[in-house]
Amino acid sequence: MAKPTKARILTHGQVWTALDRLAERAGLSPSGLAKRSGLDPTTFNKSKRITGDGRERWPSTESVSKALAATNSSIDTFVQLIGDGARSQQSVPMLGLAQAGSGGHFDDSGFPAGKGWDEVALPAAGDEHAYALEISGDSMKPAYRDGDIIVVSPGTPIRRGDRVVLKTSDGEVLVKELKRRTTRTLELQSLNPAQADRALDADDVEWIARIVWASQ
Repeated sequence: MAKPTKARILTHGQVWTALDRLAERAGLSPSGLAKRSGLDPTTFNKSKRITGDGRERWPSTESVSKALAATNSSIDTFVQLIGDGARSQQSVPMLGLAQAGSGGHFDDSGFPAGKGWDEVALPAAGDEHAYALEISGDSMKPAYRDGDIIVVSPGTPIRRGDRVVLKTSDGEVLVKELKRRTTRTLELQSLNPAQADRALDADDVEWIARIVWASQ
């Protein structure tokens, strides 16, 4: 009879490491992440992780939830960040966002196709069709800056609030946040507050895919 597998215990260090990695993904310090989450700036500071009498202090479920919301991250992402050891990488095709709207770079399903793609090793997306786009210009600040790289996964389900890349029937490639989606329309929020939101007929969207990672 096989021996039962011993359950792995979630440790204090793993949870705090995951929060540090979450901040890093968003281009923030731990205190910057706390501020963006609407918390006291010192909430995630390393000096707060051990009490004065030497006991481990754990982040509250509420503070973790607010940090995930502030970085537009899912609980699945947080669980992945908890994992210890080296994070797996995946070699994916990469293209400049400015070139993505020109013909021949995607097939009808929104998968990379044709010539002009480079290749880059980035954290694994778990999608064989995943690809990377390099941001150019400042039109998407503060979410993405010039030179940032985003990983797009056509095979990942999309939910309201996700950041997405989509291509219109006119050949326009957009990076937006999905506010609402019905069988007839898509409502999109601009990442730059200075730019207007968009509403598109579903028939005018060739494909849409979720952004699952950003270098920042």
